[in-house]
Amino acid sequence: MKQLLEWAPLLLFFAVFQVFGIYWATGVLMLASTAVLVLHRRSTGQYKTIHIVTTAVVLILGTATLVLHDKRFIQWKPTLLLGVAAIAFLGSAVIGRQPLARRMLEGVFDAPVLVTARAWLVLNTLWAAWFALLAAINIYVARNFSEHAWVNFKVFGITLAMIAFMIPQVFWLNGRLKPAPAEEPS
Repeated sequence: MKQLLEWAPLLLFFAVFQVFGIYWATGVLMLASTAVLVLHRRSTGQYKTIHIVTTAVVLILGTATLVLHDKRFIQWKPTLLLGVAAIAFLGSAVIGRQPLARRMLEGVFDAPVLVTARAWLVLNTLWAAWFALLAAINIYVARNFSEHAWVNFKVFGITLAMIAFMIPQVFWLNGRLKPAPAEEPS
């Protein structure tokens, strides 16, 4: 249920775009992002940073899109969020106890992951570069392709690219899990 809530704004944006176009989809995205922020707060008692940042960006760029009747503002949303993510990953290499990639990926596994600090930094840098690349590709697609092609890229292209980027890392990290202690025969 939590995953459906996380994906709801994107799915609603896509569905409404198909029927009513970019401006209605933008309005629905603004409402859905705000709803996710509030619902998560009500169910857990706290806000998620990603929800706050996403909702702020959606509300600012969505308002500009609707008031100025210019779709370019909402088309910048993925680029802005991916750019912020790239900066956050780079910054985490020098600020904080662990790189963001480590904090994000290590929590996926039940056992400790045996990876050197240097390997985590390399992985973290790859994440930053990946986000920066996707940010640049989003603007390229928005400027050079139809609105429909951009929406498909935003909804499916970025999502599938993120999954394709993560899968090899999960397999690689899974191979580096600290083995559980063997049970002693009784």
